[in-house]
Amino acid sequence: MVRIYILADNKVVQLRPKGLLAEWGFSAAIDNVLFDTGQKVAAHWNASLLGLKEFDTIVLSHGHYDHTGGLLDFLLTARTKPKIYLHPEAWFPRYYEGTHIGIPYCREEIENLAEIVEHREPVEVAKNVYALGEIPRKHKDVGIGKIRRNGELVEDRILDDQSLAIKTDKGVAVVFGCCHAGVRNTIEYAEEVCGDEVKFVIGGTHLVALKENEVLEIAEWFEKKVEFVAPCHCTGFRAEAILASKLGEKFKLIGAGSVIEI
Repeated sequence: MVRIYILADNKVVQLRPKGLLAEWGFSAAIDNVLFDTGQKVAAHWNASLLGLKEFDTIVLSHGHYDHTGGLLDFLLTARTKPKIYLHPEAWFPRYYEGTHIGIPYCREEIENLAEIVEHREPVEVAKNVYALGEIPRKHKDVGIGKIRRNGELVEDRILDDQSLAIKTDKGVAVVFGCCHAGVRNTIEYAEEVCGDEVKFVIGGTHLVALKENEVLEIAEWFEKKVEFVAPCHCTGFRAEAILASKLGEKFKLIGAGSVIEI
């Protein structure tokens, strides 16, 4: 059985354990793999409440502050240097409406506390757990803001966006950070990498940026394809309501502190 712990999300949807924190951002844990670290304090705090102590492996979905801001808390309390997997462009400076929204730490600061592994190709970061790397984009993707590349500010398609794919005996589970690469692109690539069908979808889908008819198309695709969908973070309340209405029992409401068992 695979357990996926949601450590940081925009909301808390359960009473226990007491003291769970929510913040705009995302973080999840699969065994000893930490996927994203939230915006600030929620992920580390909630991990402690859930009895999760240290992580040997950290995967960053992309270089936005709400997925990387809590990184230092995990590194400063680690007894040994963890490995951090990320796309090389995750370090690039990023801006939205003039405000910096990139990783709030410099590379040198993190290198002192962890082993950095930059990758564009898929990597098996733990048994049956794959960091997908740079995802081919045949369908719609969702960029935001600007990125400084080669000294110039250009539109940011967030090419560093990656997700986790987990092989289970019931099919592949995909955990999105923000899924800027696009839901269909990411799922199809996860299937290619894992050699099996995606049946479980968890995390931030960035459907908040899509029009209602586009969300409905995704919902109808999910309805035919997967066993359950547990969206959060940047999915948006409107899109979550559409998914809940369309998917019925396949829809799972989750938030910080939720534990998903497959």
